[in-house]
Amino acid sequence: MTLHHRRWLKWVGIALVALLALAVLALAAFPVAPFRARAERILSERFERPVTIGALERTPAFSFTPTIRIRDIRIPQPAWAGSGDLARIASVDVQIRALGLITGRIDPKSVTATGVRLDLIRTDKGRTNWDREDAKRDGGSGDPLRLDGLSVRDATVRYRDAKQDRHFTVAVTSDVNGFVARGQGAVRGAAVRISMSGAPIMAGGQPWPFRARIDGPALSMTARGRMSAPLDTQHMTLAVTAQASSLKLIDAVIEAGLFGTQPVRLTADVRHAGPKWQVENMRGRIGRSDFTGRLGVDKTGGRTVLDGDIHATGLDFDDLADDAGRARAAALERAVGPRIVPNTRVDIGKITSTDGRIAFRIDRILSREPSALTSASGVLVLERQLLTIEPLRIGLTRGTIGGKVVVDQRGGRADPVVTLALDLKNSRIGALSGGGAVSGALDGRVRLTGVGETIRSAVGRADGHIGIVARDGALPAKMAAMLGFDAGRALTADDDARAGLRCAVVRLEVSGGRGRFDPLIVDTSASQTRGSGGVSFPAETIAAKLTGAPKHDSILRVPGSVLVSGTLSKPQVVVPKETKSVGNILKGLGRAITGKQGPTAANADCAALSRRAIGR
Repeated sequence: MTLHHRRWLKWVGIALVALLALAVLALAAFPVAPFRARAERILSERFERPVTIGALERTPAFSFTPTIRIRDIRIPQPAWAGSGDLARIASVDVQIRALGLITGRIDPKSVTATGVRLDLIRTDKGRTNWDREDAKRDGGSGDPLRLDGLSVRDATVRYRDAKQDRHFTVAVTSDVNGFVARGQGAVRGAAVRISMSGAPIMAGGQPWPFRARIDGPALSMTARGRMSAPLDTQHMTLAVTAQASSLKLIDAVIEAGLFGTQPVRLTADVRHAGPKWQVENMRGRIGRSDFTGRLGVDKTGGRTVLDGDIHATGLDFDDLADDAGRARAAALERAVGPRIVPNTRVDIGKITSTDGRIAFRIDRILSREPSALTSASGVLVLERQLLTIEPLRIGLTRGTIGGKVVVDQRGGRADPVVTLALDLKNSRIGALSGGGAVSGALDGRVRLTGVGETIRSAVGRADGHIGIVARDGALPAKMAAMLGFDAGRALTADDDARAGLRCAVVRLEVSGGRGRFDPLIVDTSASQTRGSGGVSFPAETIAAKLTGAPKHDSILRVPGSVLVSGTLSKPQVVVPKETKSVGNILKGLGRAITGKQGPTAANADCAALSRRAIGR
């Protein structure tokens, strides 16, 4: 390299250093007033409404960490929210690192705000006045704001939420003594006081301990924890306690899609990391029901994915309804009478963005009325409005009910398609009937698919079949004689005498909620009864005609039939006039005298009938 070239490179280097120095000096002394109009334009585009700034200035005139003072900021409400302002701020002082502007990033060191008035609104459809219409909600956020200090004086936040029926007005201060927010409001009509406190916001990215509380006669919640940085709600751990008159009040705060219940108390350890929540060591009591569990929530990609396990040592299903729900259920039962098929609501049309898997186990089912149900377990899997409960197992005092339930509301259906595939195994007649004079093994099968917002309404429109088989039991000899229409033996049999129950088989072929018996047969050691007709759902009304015959010579056989009406819960037996008429009885006496009482019944093929009804 020649001397000339070396001198040329030297002067180029000196020029570059000089230009860099001038650029740094320019950053240290750059004026901000000319940027006011641009700042208004950027904010107006962000909020999609005209934002105004009264003044924009810096102090001191020369500094690498200047303070930008913004005065008289006004952000109007969107047109749909009515008149007034979303935000009015008297002044905001932002101390920045000027060298950060080289990379195009405004890097604030501290913020001081005075005279802040915020009016936040969410509609019943979930529309908010602080977000753009096209804002993407991913459940996470970018890097948290790392500040060396936050000072807030004379700040009031008003929040109105029609979707969750809650509203608060909170005063906020932040200084060297700490961060404090206090106010009051209501959650679904229940008055509450709101408070939150934390350490002074003076330590950049240092962990920040805090405490938050909602307190009222019907709802009380406390959270104590630590954020990874001040006000970094996206990264925190906390211990939560809650007590409320209903789980629905707690849901109005946490927005997890919960339902009304009896009074609830619970505690849990919670960790939040970006779009993911993890709830551990959950313990609670609803009414007289106790439970423990864990729950993971992942809000990545605009959907909520749940993963959890719930264990109840004792559960009363009545606790899973609030007083209003109980009153509605009682009014419905008074109006339509008791029903066997539950009226459990299964409409999941509003659960449009939630998937997940929840395993549950109930050690003991509690009931104020006698019940054959003792326990339950299963796994719920929800994927884009397809809910499957499989395997489902319900324990009985004798035997189990197992299988799966599917609720399919994909494709924007108004009502879901409900599929029931359940099997009753190894039970006993007495276990389900609460005792009684009839005994025997009991098995069953349900295969139904129907459309409805409740299980009862879906069965009322269902297609499929229901099968029940009782076998290898016993019944009073009087009853067996009556089933064979042998009036003489029914009147003369000893009260303690017993007959064998070979099998009782019922198969309902269901179409559009109307079930047809195919077959209905009761086969005893002394008689046999066959039936025709069926059962109509959801009213569960019975319309059946029974005829019978003895298996041996009868004393007095009455010709004719009996009718069964009423409901499955309250069946009624009606003897037609012609069957109980004097003429029919005389006809039976005449046949008894002549010995011509008609053919007797043979033993039914119980194994074949069982296979037809329940497949085994």
